[in-house]
Amino acid sequence: MSEVLVHVTRGDLVENIHRGDAVIVKAGGEIVAEVGCPHKVTYMRSSAKPIQACTVIQSGAAEHFGLSEKEIAVICASHYAEDFHIEAVLSILKKIGLDEEAFLLGATYSLNDKITARFLREGKEKSKIYNNCSGKHAGMLALAMHMGYDIKSYDKPENPVQQMMLSTVAEFVGMKQEDIHIGIDGCGVPVFGMPIYNMALSYAKMADITSFEGARGVAVCKIIDSMTTYPEMVSGTGGFCSELMKATKGRIFGKLGADGVYCLGIRDKGIGLALKVEDGSAKALSCVVIEALKQLHELSDIELKALESFYIKENINTQGRKVGEMKTDFKLAFL
Repeated sequence: MSEVLVHVTRGDLVENIHRGDAVIVKAGGEIVAEVGCPHKVTYMRSSAKPIQACTVIQSGAAEHFGLSEKEIAVICASHYAEDFHIEAVLSILKKIGLDEEAFLLGATYSLNDKITARFLREGKEKSKIYNNCSGKHAGMLALAMHMGYDIKSYDKPENPVQQMMLSTVAEFVGMKQEDIHIGIDGCGVPVFGMPIYNMALSYAKMADITSFEGARGVAVCKIIDSMTTYPEMVSGTGGFCSELMKATKGRIFGKLGADGVYCLGIRDKGIGLALKVEDGSAKALSCVVIEALKQLHELSDIELKALESFYIKENINTQGRKVGEMKTDFKLAFL
């Protein structure tokens, strides 16, 4: 059963409560610690993007088209549609000989409200390039073009692009393909449902490179190196994923998923963490991640200081006044 993770106060009252589940796992499968139910089943959402990107590399598509580390990082991203994100996505499309019209995803503004406000001031319309998943879709198109698969249906579960990615995800999470729930994500492609334990396991295996051999190991190293060398590509300026990787100098790599999902790996320890906030609150995610890392003794004082704005968040009203706080209230059970 989900447990209380975060309280949101207003004055001297707890006004809102966010419950959820989290688990920390070693690459060998042992559970290190947990709160709530470690086998809570939910969708991995965009936390699966780094694993899906491994398919693009292992297939040879990334090398064939000469994709840079920045471009590989944006394939893993839920980006803010900043100029450098747009440039990277357009560069991938140019290298594979396609344009924005090849994307089978919806036109949006930025995930970041300030960037969306700027787009509106400048009179810009929604664009498929601005969609936070455009990097992932560019990677899927690169894979389709390299393998000779139909680009008109690359979003369909039965398309070989999606079948290859399902196979990769199944291997990483340690499950049979038929046991993974398949839904449709916000951007229109298949999304993978499973216990959060298996999500954490996949990130633990990526953090412990001895888990993979040959081309798969090379692909994993390339993905993590790209994300941690160019963390701003993974979310954007001031984004939690980017700032977590910056603050820890790439020792920790993380990727959020929509509706309250987060996964991370700790490279020098070979462990992975996955969590789900039950009500889907994205605001509560970073608070829970940092508190879990604190309880694991995985953040230095300097790192905590760099991340403090993501930890205890102020509850601000429309006058700009602090009226309360969002802060964690849970203890990991160590096994």
